[in-house]
Amino acid sequence: MTIYAYMEKELPFFLQLLKESVSIDSPSLNKEQSEKMITWYLETVEKVTGVKPRRILNQQYGDQLICEFGTGAKRILIAGHYDTVWPLGEAEKRPFTIEGEKAFGPGVYDMKAGVLQALFAIKALQHFNRLPSDKTIVLLLTGDEEIGSPSSRALLEEEAKKAEAAFILEPPMATNGALKTWRKGSAHFSVIAKGISAHAGVDHEKGVSAIEEMSYQIQALQKLTDYQVGTTVNVGLVHGGIARNVVADYAEAHIDVRIRTMEEAERITRSISNLRPVLAKAELIVTGGLSRPPMERTVMSEALFQKAYQIAKAELNLLLSEEGTGGVSDGNFIAACGVPTLDGLGASGDFAHSPKEFIWIPHISQRTTLLAKLIEEC
Repeated sequence: MTIYAYMEKELPFFLQLLKESVSIDSPSLNKEQSEKMITWYLETVEKVTGVKPRRILNQQYGDQLICEFGTGAKRILIAGHYDTVWPLGEAEKRPFTIEGEKAFGPGVYDMKAGVLQALFAIKALQHFNRLPSDKTIVLLLTGDEEIGSPSSRALLEEEAKKAEAAFILEPPMATNGALKTWRKGSAHFSVIAKGISAHAGVDHEKGVSAIEEMSYQIQALQKLTDYQVGTTVNVGLVHGGIARNVVADYAEAHIDVRIRTMEEAERITRSISNLRPVLAKAELIVTGGLSRPPMERTVMSEALFQKAYQIAKAELNLLLSEEGTGGVSDGNFIAACGVPTLDGLGASGDFAHSPKEFIWIPHISQRTTLLAKLIEEC
């Protein structure tokens, strides 16, 4: 029996657990609800694999789980998160359902099905007694990825530095199931403009408009976008002034930046940090910086993809492809530690962060087999 055939046999059990998982709301900022979700994972990991996870307590966000399989010297890191963008009550409002070949529900695609695929990949290798003796497989589950991993970043980086390869359980590209060999990094900046207030009708000439100053800065910022090198600078929020008949003495803008390389990140950071006022007597305050480093495509990550390509072709008669994205994941932090990283190994489907979110049920066995074989052969 192949791993794929084994997974087809295990599919009803998988879907039962997926329903249980999706039925538990797990918003990133709800600590009490995160406790319910992590308790479910503690029980489920042991039920599926026979291994008791190590729970790392977190005072503010969801606790983290480290699940280790095997005792070999070579460490393979598998990273996933159990928090979702959905608020409390979403699972009741939009319960887990199956319609034809699709499964729906909050978090089913991002990424509760992906986490279960990792557990069943381990289960399959255990069943066939093929869990590599020279490896320790580390499954790390975190509860704050959707808000930038503020409390789990240090743990992700700690585990990454000990690993020889990393697999990320985020979904593949929705259009074609492609794995992700690069992701843009992200940076966030705030720009505050200060001017001089005055009555717009009586003393207009005595004022210095912070809004006018910000208009010049917005144009300068937007011009930093360079599609050829993959850099986008987006002024997404602007606030200023108190009334239409007052020359505004205050304005602020919030900026999202996406970059392909660390070199470009450093260049853009310098450019934004060095913004200077255009209007006499206006002031500027610039804060912010890089929030997630880019996950750059490297020779090592390309080698991982080539291994996945060969597995998919030989085991599944599937022609796998690779792509990149402007979206970020914990893979950004992990890859920046120098470990070869392959992202997009989660469940295939579409409409992440949307009420239409779904996964393809017929692809579950494929994706689980791919991950199991990567664990075995890398």
